[in-house]
Amino acid sequence: MSTAAPPSRFPTPDLTDLPDDIRQRILAVQEKSGFVPNVFLTLARRPDEFRAFFAYHDALMDKPGGLSKAEREMIVVATSNANQCQYCVIAHGAILRIRAKNALVADQVAVNYRKADITPRQKAMLDFAMKVSQQSYAVDDADFAALHAHGFSDEDAWDIAGVAAFFGLSNRLANVTGMKPNPEFYAMGR
Repeated sequence: MSTAAPPSRFPTPDLTDLPDDIRQRILAVQEKSGFVPNVFLTLARRPDEFRAFFAYHDALMDKPGGLSKAEREMIVVATSNANQCQYCVIAHGAILRIRAKNALVADQVAVNYRKADITPRQKAMLDFAMKVSQQSYAVDDADFAALHAHGFSDEDAWDIAGVAAFFGLSNRLANVTGMKPNPEFYAMGR
Protein backbone atom coordinates (compact mmCIF):
# COMPACT_ATOMS: atom_id res chain seq x y z
CA MET A 1 0.00 0.00 0.00
CA SER A 2 1.41 3.38 -1.05
CA THR A 3 1.52 6.26 1.41
CA ALA A 4 2.20 8.80 -1.34
CA ALA A 5 -0.27 11.65 -1.58
CA PRO A 6 -2.54 11.60 -4.64
CA PRO A 7 -1.38 13.94 -7.43
CA SER A 8 -4.38 16.23 -6.95
CA ARG A 9 -7.63 16.60 -5.03
CA PHE A 10 -9.51 15.50 -8.16
CA PRO A 11 -9.49 11.88 -9.30
CA THR A 12 -7.03 11.07 -12.07
CA PRO A 13 -7.96 8.70 -14.89
CA ASP A 14 -6.21 5.44 -15.66
CA LEU A 15 -3.99 5.67 -18.72
CA THR A 16 -5.96 2.85 -20.36
CA ASP A 17 -9.14 4.94 -20.18
CA LEU A 18 -7.69 7.96 -22.00
CA PRO A 19 -8.04 8.85 -25.69
CA ASP A 20 -5.13 7.48 -27.74
CA ASP A 21 -3.52 10.86 -28.45
CA ILE A 22 -3.42 11.82 -24.77
CA ARG A 23 -2.22 8.40 -23.66
CA GLN A 24 0.56 8.49 -26.29
CA ARG A 25 1.67 11.95 -25.19
CA ILE A 26 1.81 10.88 -21.54
CA LEU A 27 3.71 7.70 -22.39
CA ALA A 28 6.21 9.71 -24.46
CA VAL A 29 6.82 12.05 -21.52
CA GLN A 30 7.21 9.06 -19.21
CA GLU A 31 9.71 7.44 -21.56
CA LYS A 32 11.77 10.64 -21.81
CA SER A 33 11.74 11.64 -18.13
CA GLY A 34 11.27 8.30 -16.37
CA PHE A 35 8.02 9.37 -14.68
CA VAL A 36 4.68 11.02 -15.44
CA PRO A 37 4.53 14.60 -14.17
CA ASN A 38 1.38 15.06 -12.10
CA VAL A 39 0.18 17.93 -14.28
CA PHE A 40 -0.44 15.41 -17.08
CA LEU A 41 -2.46 13.12 -14.83
CA THR A 42 -4.42 15.97 -13.29
CA LEU A 43 -5.39 17.60 -16.57
CA ALA A 44 -6.07 14.32 -18.41
CA ARG A 45 -9.44 14.05 -16.69
CA ARG A 46 -10.69 16.65 -19.18
CA PRO A 47 -9.31 15.65 -22.60
CA ASP A 48 -10.35 18.77 -24.56
CA GLU A 49 -8.82 21.06 -21.95
CA PHE A 50 -5.70 18.86 -21.79
CA ARG A 51 -5.21 19.22 -25.55
CA ALA A 52 -5.78 22.99 -25.50
CA PHE A 53 -3.51 23.51 -22.48
CA PHE A 54 -0.59 21.57 -23.91
CA ALA A 55 -1.01 23.00 -27.42
CA TYR A 56 -0.65 26.52 -26.01
CA HIS A 57 2.13 25.41 -23.65
CA ASP A 58 4.11 23.98 -26.56
CA ALA A 59 3.48 27.03 -28.74
CA LEU A 60 4.93 29.27 -26.02
CA MET A 61 7.71 27.16 -24.58
CA ASP A 62 9.13 25.25 -27.56
CA LYS A 63 9.27 27.90 -30.26
CA PRO A 64 12.36 29.66 -31.59
CA GLY A 65 12.74 33.34 -30.91
CA GLY A 66 14.59 35.96 -28.92
CA LEU A 67 14.18 34.07 -25.63
CA SER A 68 16.15 30.97 -24.81
CA LYS A 69 14.36 27.94 -23.38
CA ALA A 70 16.13 28.65 -20.07
CA GLU A 71 14.85 32.24 -20.07
CA ARG A 72 11.31 31.01 -20.69
CA GLU A 73 11.69 28.72 -17.67
CA MET A 74 12.99 31.66 -15.61
CA ILE A 75 9.74 33.47 -16.36
CA VAL A 76 7.72 30.45 -15.24
CA VAL A 77 9.67 30.02 -12.02
CA ALA A 78 9.69 33.70 -11.00
CA THR A 79 6.00 34.31 -11.72
CA SER A 80 4.97 30.98 -10.17
CA ASN A 81 6.77 32.02 -6.99
CA ALA A 82 4.76 35.27 -6.96
CA ASN A 83 1.57 33.25 -7.47
CA GLN A 84 2.59 30.86 -4.68
CA CYS A 85 2.35 27.82 -6.93
CA GLN A 86 4.43 25.11 -5.33
CA TYR A 87 3.93 22.66 -8.19
CA CYS A 88 5.19 25.02 -10.90
CA VAL A 89 8.10 26.39 -8.86
CA ILE A 90 9.33 22.87 -8.12
CA ALA A 91 8.64 21.33 -11.55
CA HIS A 92 9.86 24.25 -13.65
CA GLY A 93 12.71 24.94 -11.23
CA ALA A 94 13.93 21.44 -12.12
CA ILE A 95 13.59 22.16 -15.84
CA LEU A 96 15.38 25.50 -15.36
CA ARG A 97 18.28 23.78 -13.60
CA ILE A 98 18.66 21.51 -16.61
CA ARG A 99 18.20 24.16 -19.31
CA ALA A 100 20.39 26.77 -17.62
CA LYS A 101 22.92 24.15 -16.54
CA ASN A 102 23.09 26.10 -13.28
CA ALA A 103 21.34 24.85 -10.16
CA LEU A 104 22.37 27.93 -8.18
CA VAL A 105 20.71 30.42 -10.51
CA ALA A 106 17.60 28.26 -10.79
CA ASP A 107 17.24 28.16 -7.02
CA GLN A 108 17.93 31.90 -6.74
CA VAL A 109 15.24 32.72 -9.32
CA ALA A 110 12.84 30.43 -7.47
CA VAL A 111 13.32 32.40 -4.26
CA ASN A 112 13.93 36.00 -5.41
CA TYR A 113 14.98 36.77 -8.98
CA ARG A 114 15.90 40.34 -7.98
CA LYS A 115 18.88 38.99 -6.04
CA ALA A 116 19.74 36.18 -8.46
CA ASP A 117 23.01 36.02 -10.37
CA ILE A 118 21.37 36.80 -13.71
CA THR A 119 22.17 39.32 -16.41
CA PRO A 120 20.63 42.82 -16.45
CA ARG A 121 18.78 41.71 -19.61
CA GLN A 122 17.25 38.75 -17.79
CA LYS A 123 16.31 40.95 -14.83
CA ALA A 124 14.51 43.36 -17.20
CA MET A 125 12.72 40.36 -18.74
CA LEU A 126 11.61 39.13 -15.33
CA ASP A 127 10.59 42.62 -14.19
CA PHE A 128 8.28 42.80 -17.21
CA ALA A 129 6.99 39.24 -16.67
CA MET A 130 6.22 40.01 -13.04
CA LYS A 131 4.32 43.14 -13.99
CA VAL A 132 2.29 41.14 -16.51
CA SER A 133 1.69 38.48 -13.85
CA GLN A 134 0.74 40.78 -11.00
CA GLN A 135 -0.33 44.13 -12.54
CA SER A 136 -1.02 43.65 -16.25
CA TYR A 137 -3.40 46.61 -16.17
CA ALA A 138 -0.42 48.87 -15.44
CA VAL A 139 1.82 47.78 -18.35
CA ASP A 140 2.65 50.83 -20.46
CA ASP A 141 5.08 52.20 -23.02
CA ALA A 142 7.80 52.66 -20.38
CA ASP A 143 7.78 48.91 -19.77
CA PHE A 144 8.31 48.23 -23.47
CA ALA A 145 11.06 50.88 -23.59
CA ALA A 146 12.85 49.12 -20.72
CA LEU A 147 12.74 45.87 -22.69
CA HIS A 148 13.90 47.56 -25.90
CA ALA A 149 16.87 49.04 -24.00
CA HIS A 150 18.01 45.47 -23.35
CA GLY A 151 17.60 44.35 -26.94
CA PHE A 152 14.17 42.75 -26.69
CA SER A 153 11.82 43.20 -29.64
CA ASP A 154 8.07 43.66 -29.44
CA GLU A 155 7.73 39.98 -30.43
CA ASP A 156 9.93 39.07 -27.46
CA ALA A 157 7.69 41.20 -25.23
CA TRP A 158 4.69 39.26 -26.53
CA ASP A 159 6.47 35.99 -25.71
CA ILE A 160 7.37 37.17 -22.20
CA ALA A 161 3.77 38.26 -21.61
CA GLY A 162 2.40 35.05 -23.09
CA VAL A 163 4.50 32.83 -20.84
CA ALA A 164 3.67 34.90 -17.74
CA ALA A 165 -0.05 34.94 -18.56
CA PHE A 166 -0.28 31.26 -19.48
CA PHE A 167 1.45 30.21 -16.29
CA GLY A 168 -0.89 32.45 -14.30
CA LEU A 169 -3.61 30.11 -15.56
CA SER A 170 -1.48 27.06 -14.82
CA ASN A 171 -0.61 28.33 -11.33
CA ARG A 172 -4.24 28.86 -10.48
CA LEU A 173 -5.27 25.41 -11.72
CA ALA A 174 -2.41 23.78 -9.85
CA ASN A 175 -3.30 25.62 -6.64
CA VAL A 176 -7.04 24.89 -6.89
CA THR A 177 -6.50 21.21 -7.69
CA GLY A 178 -3.92 20.84 -4.92
CA MET A 179 -1.48 19.45 -7.47
CA LYS A 180 1.57 17.90 -5.79
CA PRO A 181 5.05 18.09 -7.30
CA ASN A 182 6.45 14.68 -8.19
CA PRO A 183 9.31 13.68 -5.86
CA GLU A 184 11.56 13.18 -8.91
CA PHE A 185 11.58 16.92 -9.63
CA TYR A 186 13.51 17.74 -6.47
CA ALA A 187 16.71 15.97 -7.57
CA MET A 188 16.65 16.81 -11.28
CA GLY A 189 19.52 18.92 -12.56
CA ARG A 190 21.45 18.90 -9.29
